[in-house]
Amino acid sequence: MIHVMRSTCLSFLLTATLAPLAAAGHAQSSQLPEGAHRDTVQRVCSSCHSVQMFTARKMSREQWGTTVSSMVARGAKINDDEFDQIVGYLATTFPLNGEAGTGAATTKQAKAPRRPSLIDQAGSDDKQIVDEDAAARGKTVYIAQCITCHGTRARGGSRGADLVRSVVVLHDRYGSTIGPYLTQGHPKSKPVELTQEQVKELSHFLHQQIGDTLRTGPYNNPLDILVGDAKAGKLYFENTGGCAKCHSVTGDLAHIAGKYAPPALQQKVVFPQNRAITKQGTASRQLVTTITVTTSSGTTVTGEPLNLDDFNVSLRDANGHYFSFACSPELKVEKHNPYAGHEALLDTYTDKDIHDVVSYLETLQ
Repeated sequence: MIHVMRSTCLSFLLTATLAPLAAAGHAQSSQLPEGAHRDTVQRVCSSCHSVQMFTARKMSREQWGTTVSSMVARGAKINDDEFDQIVGYLATTFPLNGEAGTGAATTKQAKAPRRPSLIDQAGSDDKQIVDEDAAARGKTVYIAQCITCHGTRARGGSRGADLVRSVVVLHDRYGSTIGPYLTQGHPKSKPVELTQEQVKELSHFLHQQIGDTLRTGPYNNPLDILVGDAKAGKLYFENTGGCAKCHSVTGDLAHIAGKYAPPALQQKVVFPQNRAITKQGTASRQLVTTITVTTSSGTTVTGEPLNLDDFNVSLRDANGHYFSFACSPELKVEKHNPYAGHEALLDTYTDKDIHDVVSYLETLQ
């Protein structure tokens, strides 16, 4: 029953996030390439994500793990086994700098009308759908007319504005605001003269740059996050942050830097409940919140909570037995949240504290 409910929740979430895609009329294939645990991916993901959504992204196991973990952080309900199966399938079938399996090759033969990405899941209902071919032609226009002042990625410079953050560009739909703006005479020294089709292609290119710059874009890979002071991080770990109350650099954190890359290490500090992929390719495990119920007669039961409100408490213990209690002044309920310490720090630590701690943990090779 729990599994069914989780799948239902995930399907609802993904359906909601991909509704704009469906409305846009994109081709949706229901068949993923052959591979171990394809059925799991098909069942959990493919009801809303098209095959093109996967084939357009080639990533390492760690990157796929981060992507799936981010879906979990947004509310997707999958268990640890499903997480491992999904990440394993995606990393094997759609690897970074590798050839996809036989099924993937078959899929690639059918040219997709465009290359969707995760960014397609966000934005306004009328947002511009980038035509990759038109964007490529628009890039030629951009290089000829705009790049000198606005830079190679349209991020601006001393001579021109940042077009990725330009209100004119952000409000534009297929040249609707860019065209009239250029018609007024821009730049003043030598106004650009473009055909309507060129304006539309330029619009596709600029919207492509916006998508690439956002969080899910290809330019958003962390380059170097080890910018903190390791000595200050050690002091924070042992004193202000109180990390040493629960962790030990010679115990659970021994050689932690050899296990996780810096971005995953930082994720474990800030969002420890999210799963991360180790350098060895395995996924970290999520700890489970439990409750202990003590009745008026002194009987205690500990397990994973199924329901907890003002009227009833129910849980399932480690042996799978179900228990339910009516709340009363005599009934004691104690919650054990393994991430309580990290959640308490969210209100207190600064960006510098996080960078310092991660730099310190990186010394634990």
